[in-house]
Amino acid sequence: MSRQVFINLPIKNMARSQAFFKSLGFVFNPQFTNEQGACMVIRENHSYAMLLVEPFFQGFTKKAIADATKTTEVLIALSCESREEVDEMVRQALAAGGTAPNPKQDHGFMYSHGFTDLDGHVWEVFWMDPDTAKPNA
Repeated sequence: MSRQVFINLPIKNMARSQAFFKSLGFVFNPQFTNEQGACMVIRENHSYAMLLVEPFFQGFTKKAIADATKTTEVLIALSCESREEVDEMVRQALAAGGTAPNPKQDHGFMYSHGFTDLDGHVWEVFWMDPDTAKPNA
């Protein structure tokens, strides 16, 4: 079995968070989704985001839950197939109530933009062509 990645994120409102991410084209695995947690498929059999309502999330840690609207606890980078897909995902996120924390950036070999979801988590979406990147000295 290959490794899988599960990013666990605290959320305030399950229905609102699922609606936001569904509007971006993400689907949820119903086998691992209920009123306390939702398994959002980023890449089938590979990468997932677990959206966990704060009281349930708190059961996994003794630390205080960071308020992502006031402090940065993580930056989630998500690759896209093209520059156009980057722009479209950010457009959809903004239309669904997200915000853009930074302007888009074009480095030639890499193009990025991003959005902040309804709970304040930052999603950096990018397209990269590693064949055109300059090697490090």
